[in-house]
Amino acid sequence: MTAGGWLSGCAGLTGGGSGGGGGGRPGTLSVITWASDAEAAVFRDLADRFGSENDVTVDLQVIPFEEVQTTVDAQLQAGDPPDVFRVTYTDLGRYSTTGQLLDVTPYVDDAAAFIPAFWQAVQTDGTPYGVPHHTDTTAIVYRPDLLQPAGITVPTSLDEAWSWEEFAEVSDALKASLPQGVFPFVYDWQQFGAYRWLTWLFEAGGRLLDDDLATAVVQSPEGLKALEFTQRFFTEQWVPRNTSVKSTTYPDAAFIGERTAMAFVGDFLLPGIEAEVDFDYQATFQPRDVRASSDLGGNALVATAESANAELAGEFLRFMVTEDAMTEWCARTTELPTLQSLVGQDLGYEVRPDLMPVFVEQATTLTEEDVAQVTVPAFSQVNTVLLDQLELAFLGDQSAEDTLAAIAEGVDAAIAG
Repeated sequence: MTAGGWLSGCAGLTGGGSGGGGGGRPGTLSVITWASDAEAAVFRDLADRFGSENDVTVDLQVIPFEEVQTTVDAQLQAGDPPDVFRVTYTDLGRYSTTGQLLDVTPYVDDAAAFIPAFWQAVQTDGTPYGVPHHTDTTAIVYRPDLLQPAGITVPTSLDEAWSWEEFAEVSDALKASLPQGVFPFVYDWQQFGAYRWLTWLFEAGGRLLDDDLATAVVQSPEGLKALEFTQRFFTEQWVPRNTSVKSTTYPDAAFIGERTAMAFVGDFLLPGIEAEVDFDYQATFQPRDVRASSDLGGNALVATAESANAELAGEFLRFMVTEDAMTEWCARTTELPTLQSLVGQDLGYEVRPDLMPVFVEQATTLTEEDVAQVTVPAFSQVNTVLLDQLELAFLGDQSAEDTLAAIAEGVDAAIAG
């Protein structure tokens, strides 16, 4: 199933309960999430295990990604919130800053057990309002049968990752050698993923926000370099035109459909790709400029402050980030752990374990400074600014300079509230 497919195809799945409604029913813990097929299966199994061990029913509601916020918001406003819900790291702040989430300090045995960047991602003003359930990141999957005829040598380590200049040469070579209608690559910045453009900004040595996270500083030589380079994806026809930021053609769909030789994809998409393709594909690292970088993928689990089952909800969060539960989750979903004790361990990935080391190493390029910029409370609005302005830069006639100015203005307005 493609990214677009699983975002729209999960409605109606429930596990461990009767579905519907918020928290407050005795002996029932309500949990709202979105999920891929693989995620839904392991989520149900873990929820049932927690329920059996604690003599409770876990009512797991799996709904499409695009409906989660509106569903949770409606239940919060109605005074009947879910006990627990899944939230992206970039959206957590919109709930924590309005008093909607439970302080989970009593349910975290050892904060130092988590990778620091992800523990930071669930905090607001030093207080943790969730647990970092897992992460994922972007790397490149590619078809050797299409790269080899173009004479392309693929990097086998992060230190050897293509420079931007080398990546441009690779893209030009592929464009010259590929069959009509097949493009060199596709990038994963569609819709909510617009923020993944920031990977290029960070790689160029730039920042979105200043050190105080209060003012946009994207109007910089580094910002201009990143935007002009990514505009070339379209002007040079390295990517299909219908894969810009407002497109609903996701990278896994383009790769599965044999429209591209390479695709920037999150590791969580590997099960869907593996199930659909009959050609060989391998993985390599994202290009790098003055530094390597990646995107903040993955999600947190949070409990609502007004939950009638707050203690039980806190215990559920504790359970979901134990070594055993996180290992099972990652192994079955091809996602990455946030517990330091699991980094570098053989987690028994069920799908393409040979490719996972690439994603694991790519994830190490994300810094705490990167994380801080994409987890400010207003980041949902910031991401909308990126979505609107990047579309104009990529498919419209808006110059790079005007785009950066508009991004800075929109980001400043979002941060100011």
